Amino acid sequence: MTQRKYPTDLRSHRWLGVADLRSFGHRSRLRQFGYDTQDWAGKPVIGIVNTWSDINACHGHLRERAQDVKRGVWEAGGFPIELPAMSLAEPFVKPSTMLYRNFLAMETEELLRSHPIDGAVLLGGCDKTTPALIMGAISMGIPTIYVPAGPQLRGNWRGEYLGAGSDAWKYWDEKRAGNISEEEWGEVEGGVSRSFGTCQVMGTAATMMAIAEAIGLSLPGASSIPAVDSSHPRMCGNSGRRIVDMVWEDLTPAKILSAAAFDNAIKVHMAMGGSTNAIIHVVAMARRAGIPLDMMRFDELAREVPVIANVRPSGKYLMEDFYYAGGLRAMMAEIKQMLDLSCLTVTGQTLGENIADAKVHLPDVIHSLGNPVSGEGATVVLKGNIAPNGCVMKPSAAPKHLLKHRGKVIAFENYDHMAREVDRDDLDVTPDHILVLKNAGPKGGPGMPEWGMLPIPKKLLKQGIRDMVRISDARMSGTSYGACILHVAPEAYVGGPFAFVQTGDEIEIDVDARRIHLCVTDEELARRRAAWTPPAPHYLRGYGAMFSQHIGQADEGCDFDFLESGAKVPEPEIH
Repeated sequence: MTQRKYPTDLRSHRWLGVADLRSFGHRSRLRQFGYDTQDWAGKPVIGIVNTWSDINACHGHLRERAQDVKRGVWEAGGFPIELPAMSLAEPFVKPSTMLYRNFLAMETEELLRSHPIDGAVLLGGCDKTTPALIMGAISMGIPTIYVPAGPQLRGNWRGEYLGAGSDAWKYWDEKRAGNISEEEWGEVEGGVSRSFGTCQVMGTAATMMAIAEAIGLSLPGASSIPAVDSSHPRMCGNSGRRIVDMVWEDLTPAKILSAAAFDNAIKVHMAMGGSTNAIIHVVAMARRAGIPLDMMRFDELAREVPVIANVRPSGKYLMEDFYYAGGLRAMMAEIKQMLDLSCLTVTGQTLGENIADAKVHLPDVIHSLGNPVSGEGATVVLKGNIAPNGCVMKPSAAPKHLLKHRGKVIAFENYDHMAREVDRDDLDVTPDHILVLKNAGPKGGPGMPEWGMLPIPKKLLKQGIRDMVRISDARMSGTSYGACILHVAPEAYVGGPFAFVQTGDEIEIDVDARRIHLCVTDEELARRRAAWTPPAPHYLRGYGAMFSQHIGQADEGCDFDFLESGAKVPEPEIH
């Protein structure tokens, strides 16, 4: 493409191209690495933000993939610089990776701002990593391309395909019910995750990688490639080449991320049967871009778009099958009449141009609109007297008979209370009861952990029960399933009306009517509010204290109040 910038227009020129003592110091330190003038002079400096670590198997291959990106950058005439960033390993980070999403977003923004970076390549994939990297890059505002880690290979146990998360919950319940042995459980443990890469179901990782592509920040088809497929390093090299051109074209996120682009992402999320967590992340990303998105937009679009991806937990297959079926490009082609195909992407072309030749190869994996996997919306928003700002549910992963239900409540004040009580043999519980977990939201968790798929009481598991209505202000893993109602806002910890739900109350839900209602009088709720005592803070110092003071509620995207779009942060002075 036509070069729109001159080398002296590059942001890095202020560090490296000026004839003064300070630039002498910068250049001499690059020479310390063995680089020479021709390596950087007049070239865009590309920051490769890498979230690889030894404890994040989702990103275990990204150390090598960074080299593939660098190869592409060098070939296109850029100067690559790898910048390590916090690696949010979903299985290991406690109390929740959600506590640190905004930490990584801040780190990404400041890494790019404080260094002589002209364009960014973001390497991530594990659940909170994708939105964090993108949020930081949006706020920074330089040309950016996102490289998804990709899903792991299908799991396997005794000839049966396994999906990380989804089948772990399934077989854990069977073990708790006494239906599988310790030896069999150990075999499942050894077979569920067979390669580097993210969970191979349509969990939060797969959902957010696809959303990054749908809003135009990844190369076409990038989000569907399995982590260990040879197409993956080729995609990384292509991303490295493309970011150099994007710098010369000054193709920034602000030119790509429109309200229509986010609508496309939400529609793709619905068609995939994506994770409920996407609502929080997409709202936060949009608000970073200055687009006033709220979660009710998800509910509006859920009424229009059925689930057509037959992928667990809403369907049958796994992400490897989805790739063989044509991947995200093919699925978007199936719903193209619902998308704004004029939206610009990192290729410099429109979404419509990117998917023009895409085809579905396995129609049982990616269905047509006329033959959906589920006519129910992938994600819906319910409102009522205990969730005035809304709560979310994934009807496509729940049994239909629980989508309209009234039952008595068993309320747990916090996770520890639930863990102590839920498996008691004398727990007074039936399949019609509604389990309620409070104080598990953004401030209450803290960090809104994935506790929303409350365990079915062992007493019921032994009776063959595998699902019941569960309500919380927590999140749940995107790999989870069942009649779980999540993200109740405002959360109990800050005195939202959800705090006043008690054992013995009755709650009524009606998904079609988008209604959730605690069946007590307004006067009784007011009496309970007056008797409520705010809980003590979890943190008195450090990042946790900052988090608690500035975190938004689930319906607001859980961003820090001082990080949403607003006044531009000044460029650093170079003295």
